[in-house]
Amino acid sequence: MTDSATARDTGFFGHPRGLATLFFTEMWERFSYYGMRALLILFMTASLTNGGLGFDTATAGAIYGLYTSMVYMTTLPGGWIADRLIGQRRAVLYGGIIIATGHFSMAFPSVATFYLGLFLIVIGTGLLKGNISVIVGRLYAKDDIRRDAGFSIYYMGINLGAFIAPLVCGYLGQRVNWHMGFAAAGVGMALGVVQYVLGARYLGEAGLYPTPPESPQAGDRLRRSALVWGTAVLVLLAALGIAAYTGAIAVTARQIADAAGVMLLAIVVIFFGWLFASGNWTPDERKKLYVIGVLFLAAALFWSVFEQAGSTLNLFADRNTHNVVFGWSYPSSWFQSLNSLFLIIFAPVFAWLWLRLARTGQEPSSPAKFAMGLILVGAGFVILIWAARLAEQGVQVSPMWLVITYLLHTCGELCLSPVGLSAMTKLAPARIGGLMMGVWFLATSVGNFIGGRVSSLYESWPLPSLFGAVGTFAIVAGLLLFAFVKPMKRLMGEVN
Repeated sequence: MTDSATARDTGFFGHPRGLATLFFTEMWERFSYYGMRALLILFMTASLTNGGLGFDTATAGAIYGLYTSMVYMTTLPGGWIADRLIGQRRAVLYGGIIIATGHFSMAFPSVATFYLGLFLIVIGTGLLKGNISVIVGRLYAKDDIRRDAGFSIYYMGINLGAFIAPLVCGYLGQRVNWHMGFAAAGVGMALGVVQYVLGARYLGEAGLYPTPPESPQAGDRLRRSALVWGTAVLVLLAALGIAAYTGAIAVTARQIADAAGVMLLAIVVIFFGWLFASGNWTPDERKKLYVIGVLFLAAALFWSVFEQAGSTLNLFADRNTHNVVFGWSYPSSWFQSLNSLFLIIFAPVFAWLWLRLARTGQEPSSPAKFAMGLILVGAGFVILIWAARLAEQGVQVSPMWLVITYLLHTCGELCLSPVGLSAMTKLAPARIGGLMMGVWFLATSVGNFIGGRVSSLYESWPLPSLFGAVGTFAIVAGLLLFAFVKPMKRLMGEVN
């Protein structure tokens, strides 16, 4: 429920002052996430003598894919906990504290604290990531014309944090000490938590309370069930962690990743099986659900290619790229800032372009934009085939190869990511609108997992073949989606 006082507030560039609080909270959260992500696979594959973990790329890729997929998967239970038990405000606070704790855990040089840190960051991000966006929406009344602009400002905070993070954490991690880079990510999240607490008075009652239960008895039952199940899960995870650490059970990171992949597949199959088998939909709703299924698949394929930025492309930047400008050598992790920089530059251009085309009746439909996104992200990898051939000959290639790749990937993201969020809200039946937003994060989770497993092939496949296969797969998927644009538009009805 929107608080009337915050809805009338214009203290932050014409928007509620609480938007500034959430802007900087999310900026620092993304700073911590992308700062650590820029170092993650480089740290895992660095030799023990260079302070790394000495993992091969197959193991590192599996861990990377598992971690990045679970970060988005946990937004589903994180949203449920906030809605039913503690409210979005407390979920964001607790999530930020847990994230900072996870980064500081990784600042200690041991394998145990490394895995503990990843686990804590996954849990904390699940509590914070989706719920902070809910609070942003609740700063505005439903008919407030400032809402879309407010979200645009908020997303600028995301990109600002993601842009700065690799420059700071990447430099500290690669040039000073890996664990100092992880600690810097923790400092960023701690700063975000501090300013969130200090600025909470500007949020009014937005996200302060969970959804009221149907009755006091129902609320008591819900809390008891949550306590029992939550305790059981934590005890089980702790027991498994201790057993694995002490050697009582033999389990590898790749086995855990394989099990997580099976779980992800099962979740997707069960969910869409329930969705399509349910008889509660009108004929029009059922048609739109079919479109959602296709867009889910397209989004998962897109993210499986796009999210190799932190793995495959990060390794290529570190091992095969001439990272020197005007005689000065810069950290390879700095390439991770390019996507956010291009987003800041080109997001207004794409927003203007779609609006201009809409006014002339020529705006592409959502499926067509998805197809363009797939083709662009695939083209970014196809271009790298020539760079990979040079790298095979021992040449340190020009950084411009990666600059062009990230530019194409950013254009693909602008065709798909914001369009996908909008399409989900327009296509989903109103009574499951929140659930469908969770499905969007599920697509991102599946894509991240697949992308991590692809990156595990970095040392076992010739680079030109790997880049060519990834790029061709995405482009073919985009062309197939283009072929189905017209029938999908018929299923979508009045939705574009």
